[in-house]
Amino acid sequence: MTTPLTLTSSHRSDGTTLLTAVGEIDMSNTTALAAALDDARGRVVIDLTAVDYLDSAGLSVLFDHADRLELITTPLLAPVLTLSGLADVATVHGLE
Repeated sequence: MTTPLTLTSSHRSDGTTLLTAVGEIDMSNTTALAAALDDARGRVVIDLTAVDYLDSAGLSVLFDHADRLELITTPLLAPVLTLSGLADVATVHGLE
């Protein structure tokens, strides 16, 4: 069974891809996340503020694209991004 995850892609005024994720990111739906990131060109901003859960499979996908990611997170996910080391290789907003 696939965990509900909605991914919406748009573009900012500067042309940067904005990917908004809503739901949970886990092993059952990381293929959709990877495909969305593969389809995006250049720098990608991912809004994770409506993500309630992120497991190691989701982190792995984010690590694969870390050099071109800017993540917007919440206090719920901030420790996961910090402890995993993703915050050291990608730009992360919302860690304060």
